[in-house]
Amino acid sequence: MKTKLAMLTLAVSLAFAGNAMALTKEEYKVQKDRIEADYKAGKDKCSTLSANAKDICQAEAKGSEKVAKAELEAQYKPSPGHDKKVRDAKADAAYDVAKEKCDDLAGNAKDVCVKDAKAARTTAKADAKVNKAAAEGNKDRAENVAEARKDANADKNEAQYKAAKERCDTLSGAAKDSCQNDAKAKFGMK
Repeated sequence: MKTKLAMLTLAVSLAFAGNAMALTKEEYKVQKDRIEADYKAGKDKCSTLSANAKDICQAEAKGSEKVAKAELEAQYKPSPGHDKKVRDAKADAAYDVAKEKCDDLAGNAKDVCVKDAKAARTTAKADAKVNKAAAEGNKDRAENVAEARKDANADKNEAQYKAAKERCDTLSGAAKDSCQNDAKAKFGMK
């Protein structure tokens, strides 16, 4: 049993180690062609659907393509900048799909859904900035990370406040005022 576990651990670590290595130009081209073929196949699957289900499918296919391209670039030319682009592509892809799913809703529920999707994207992108600052090895690294965290927290709080404020719109009168004041206090808005 221990031997099997050790072999499995070795196999997994080798698989991840292989992903960390830069690609050759030929491997890059092959992978790029594969991504394009996968996108076309994914897009073709969407043609059998209709209405918003088709839009969601297309957003998923396009998002998968963008993420795969960003990951390929990060493998081909590893850097903190490319790692951030991967995280940004994932955040944008998730947002685009979530936004399409929100189209199935109406009224305030739709508005809340969109604000929540924006807040999730903002959070992911802010975290990507912090990770990039932490990964860059320069003399001002600690200062850059602290500044990135400060900016990220401000961006996250603002996005989450907007989503919370949108939820308050279903209320009226004193309940709405109380909800909005609670949201302001929770997310540090003035």
